[in-house]
Amino acid sequence: MLQIHDLVFDAWGRRFLDHATVTLPKDAKVGLVGRNGVGKSTLFKLILGQLTHGDGDIGLPRDARIGSVDQEHPATPVPLLETVLAADVERAGLLDELETAEPERLGEIYARLIDIDADRAPSRAAEILAGLGFSNADLTRPMAEFSGGWRMRVALAASLFAEPDLLLLDEPTNYLDLEGALWLEARLRKYPHTAMVISHDRELLNNSVDHILHMKDGKLSLYPGGYDDFERQLGEKLRLQEAMRVKIEAKRAHMQSFVDRFKAKASKARQAQSRMKAIAKLPPVAAVIEEHVSPFTLPSPERPLPPPLLRLEHAAVGYGGPPILKKLDLRLDIDDRIGLLGVNGAGKSTFAKLVAGALKLESGSMHRSARMRVGWFHQHQIEAMDPTDTPLEIIRRALPAASEAQRRSKLAQFGLGFDKQGTTVANLSGGERARLLLNLVAMEAPHLLILDEPTNHLDIDSRRALLEALNDYEGAVILITHDRSLMELVADRLWLAADGTITPFDGDLEDYARFVLDRARTVARTSPSQVKAEPEAPPPPEPTARKTPTGNLRRRAESAEAALARAAQALEAVDAELTDPKTLAGDPVRLGELGRRRAAAHAALEAAEQEWLAAQEAYESLKPTA
Repeated sequence: MLQIHDLVFDAWGRRFLDHATVTLPKDAKVGLVGRNGVGKSTLFKLILGQLTHGDGDIGLPRDARIGSVDQEHPATPVPLLETVLAADVERAGLLDELETAEPERLGEIYARLIDIDADRAPSRAAEILAGLGFSNADLTRPMAEFSGGWRMRVALAASLFAEPDLLLLDEPTNYLDLEGALWLEARLRKYPHTAMVISHDRELLNNSVDHILHMKDGKLSLYPGGYDDFERQLGEKLRLQEAMRVKIEAKRAHMQSFVDRFKAKASKARQAQSRMKAIAKLPPVAAVIEEHVSPFTLPSPERPLPPPLLRLEHAAVGYGGPPILKKLDLRLDIDDRIGLLGVNGAGKSTFAKLVAGALKLESGSMHRSARMRVGWFHQHQIEAMDPTDTPLEIIRRALPAASEAQRRSKLAQFGLGFDKQGTTVANLSGGERARLLLNLVAMEAPHLLILDEPTNHLDIDSRRALLEALNDYEGAVILITHDRSLMELVADRLWLAADGTITPFDGDLEDYARFVLDRARTVARTSPSQVKAEPEAPPPPEPTARKTPTGNLRRRAESAEAALARAAQALEAVDAELTDPKTLAGDPVRLGELGRRRAAAHAALEAAEQEWLAAQEAYESLKPTA
């Protein structure tokens, strides 16, 4: 599908690609990885023709369609569903042509519409939009009513719907919640053509791609498998490279020793000359230099507070109108690691503001220690940074009593060397800004860290460094993230924001992943024509969370169904013995015992049926309805 041969690209005073060569198989799903700033997005722009390369070439099949998500979809008056349907240019063009086509052309148009399955396009588009978090009511809303983040999702939905021959996605999960990331992970696995994804999401790279393209030192190297496979293969490659270097250097030193000893002796001059030629022919092997990743500094509180850190009782919170969250009955202790789940708009950030002290309760009670320090990181902090500010000016305001040397030393601990300390925020990478702010919010050793999407701008190695720092940190953590790997390795309890409240989630992330995908399939079953026939409700400012079944109700229904099956099997087994001629002709005591067992089995079956009906009714009442 894609052939890159001997590609060279120089820009902004540096070389991004240095005679790079790679060939991508047709229909491959490829994860493009490499350190922040190595040039991954630049490679995408070269493939798209947005930048002009130097030597080498980029080859694609003739008439190949390339799709990407470069920016949010514009805020137009066109309804959401029609916006996505228009991304299939061929289908839209054929439907337009039907209006004016000559009779002899109509047969060709209808035949082609059948070939591309045009009738199923609205339901396919609705399914994609449901997976990305849009409700059925959103399908008829104009694009102008959605915020920029949601219009980015529309752009992603349009690219997935159009199904180009080569799909390029640059950090697609950065504007998705965990639910959207889980759905995209499953969708990419089934994508029918070639896809290349820049991502630092380890789970997505393990579960959705079959090749990893590693970009380093201007070169491109393709490895089969997911990210874990890539790490093993790269480690083995580097180990063999280092072993070869040691072997060659030993051979070089041995021959050089002979030359040094005998080059002045006439009797050995010929042998010395021969060894000098052999030394010159030895291939150079670069030493393996392990790339350094600066650690995160998350100091633990010196004096733990008495439990609980926080207790909410019948609490409600909002912004002056109807409460966003209510019936909050939660407790947080110093050793809790909470993973907060829920779709965008369900109230996760509202809860974070409440706990951080940025919002006050509207009703109920909240008990918290007056001495509790809270460190709160959220994405709006990065967006609100003054682009003309510098890390040194920021740390001066944070540490007014410290000396200049102490401030610079603190920034160095954060991973910002001397050359970066005077750089303006506008010229720092997203990863450097996130690293600066993450370390700043934790600088005073808080008792509680609230981290709202902390990994959006961090590469995989920096995410690992953050994980290690969180594991060493001895305070409480509330984590909101679409990074499933970080959530699994940090959180030991899960809370779910849904239906206007937050409750403990009875299950693990695997349970939640299944629940999210099942819900997306359920919502997508409603046809767009049915949605359009419904009266249009006043649109909210943001798409809101749909009603969702809780994990314990789903598991109750599944458990009841299994119990019902066991009870039926037990009754069948007793009936089989009672109808056996050998049993009937046998011991009367045995017959009496079987009779009692049958009565008990029948009673158990009736009880299991009642429990199953009740559980199923409760579960169905909370499932999304069409």
